[in-house]
Amino acid sequence: MKQILCLFMVTFVFMACEKVRNQNDAEIQQFISDNNLNAIAAQDGLYYVIDSVGTGASPNLSNSIEVKYTGYYTDGEQFDGTPPTVTRSFPLANLIKGWQYGFPYFNAGGSGKLLIPAHLGYGSNPPSGIRSDAVLIFDVELVSVQ
Repeated sequence: MKQILCLFMVTFVFMACEKVRNQNDAEIQQFISDNNLNAIAAQDGLYYVIDSVGTGASPNLSNSIEVKYTGYYTDGEQFDGTPPTVTRSFPLANLIKGWQYGFPYFNAGGSGKLLIPAHLGYGSNPPSGIRSDAVLIFDVELVSVQ
């Protein structure tokens, strides 16, 4: 009986996750269409837009990145960001998967958008101030790679 219950629970969780992934993908596709973006599909549901590829180094997980960014939902509500003249530095390995997967498409000096489904962002248990299971859109500028 315990095994059947465990199997049911695993199946339910998988179906719920798959439902969120499908909803997120539809939401991203609608955002791309509504905003006439030339977005590129990347791994695991991530999409990105390159406005400027940049000419410097491209980061990997062993690098820190210095960035300017604005984070918002598909409805336009901003949840995070840097002031226009301020940069922030982060070890890339410590960031959400969407940034880990997305920033290597840019070189230092590059800019664009990362369209991140919830499972590559904060998922169903986000930090305070972030919506649960939300698609995250980031306008990013990769200032430098350290």
